[in-house]
Amino acid sequence: MVRAGLLVGARTLDATDTLIDAGDLGDGEVWGMSPFGGTTNASVWDRVDPRLFLQADGLLSRVQAAFRTAYHLPRVGSIAVGTDEPAHLGQLVGALAGQVEERTVQEYRRLLRDRSGDQSS
Repeated sequence: MVRAGLLVGARTLDATDTLIDAGDLGDGEVWGMSPFGGTTNASVWDRVDPRLFLQADGLLSRVQAAFRTAYHLPRVGSIAVGTDEPAHLGQLVGALAGQVEERTVQEYRRLLRDRSGDQSS
């Protein structure tokens, strides 16, 4: 199980990719966790629109889009979340119908790596 989602840094993404490659793991063998960085109520989710990562960005909410995108940052087959609200789980299941724009995810990864490289200088 690895951290997953838009709030994961470049080093974590790269380390996870290395682990997946070294273990010759398929997507279904890797689980993600904490796709919202702890809470969907954090101010970041009001300021960022994760629907930009989806092919049809108007169909899902921001929370749903963040959840769906988390399956690609890093690439995982399942994501563990915690909630006491059945409606919230229903929304997340509904998010699985969304299609992620892979080119946008790859560009985001490049931006994270570039930013990470700038910070280590």
